[in-house]
Amino acid sequence: MKRMAWGITGGGQHLEQSVEAVFRLSRDNHVCSFVSRAAEEVLHMYGVFERVAEISGGEYLEELILESQTGLSFPETGRFMLGRVDVLLVAPATANTVAKMAWGIADSLVTNAVAMANKSAVPVYVLPTDLEGQAQSRTPYSIDREICRQCDPCPAREGCPQGAVNQQIDLMRCDGCGTCASLCQYGAISAVSLRVKTREIDRRNLDQLRRFPGITVLDGPGDIEKIFQELAGAL
Repeated sequence: MKRMAWGITGGGQHLEQSVEAVFRLSRDNHVCSFVSRAAEEVLHMYGVFERVAEISGGEYLEELILESQTGLSFPETGRFMLGRVDVLLVAPATANTVAKMAWGIADSLVTNAVAMANKSAVPVYVLPTDLEGQAQSRTPYSIDREICRQCDPCPAREGCPQGAVNQQIDLMRCDGCGTCASLCQYGAISAVSLRVKTREIDRRNLDQLRRFPGITVLDGPGDIEKIFQELAGAL
């Protein structure tokens, strides 16, 4: 059984696929999750926070470590120096996180974990959100004001378990359950699929990261299990 650390940053692209891939890996491996402040919000928005909590249930080397609850020195990342982690996966890694990793900046929980792993010769695998020239991404739930009929009472507003529905959806309350979308008879609430362009600076930072010793950039969520299967024979 391998000891894996999983860094999660605040990107929606590849998020749900990464969660499911790591869930499958967690059946045979310890998984400790390092969750950035932005990731904590986004995990709730996409309705997968509880899935991550199931993966890292709280046992030793299977903790759910939230940046919002840790110290500014990120003491939890010291386990890399102590040899208690075999591999670190960062998935998904936002363009902001990629830029920091590429230039050695370690001012967040996840980038500090990368720095400590790199210093300790722990292999690091990174799945960036911005891989292609354009990427398909799903947004959290939102209200299309052109479709909304301003119903009073509004079934979606009255039925939201988190009280997140008003003129728009309060994403700080939303947990991605989709109840509001199912209650709106006019189809005004949905998660929208968007095409997002990768900036030139993000491509340059990604190229820089690919040259960073000890760090491997993955080509897609499908590589997560493949890489760990190969790694299992080497550790």
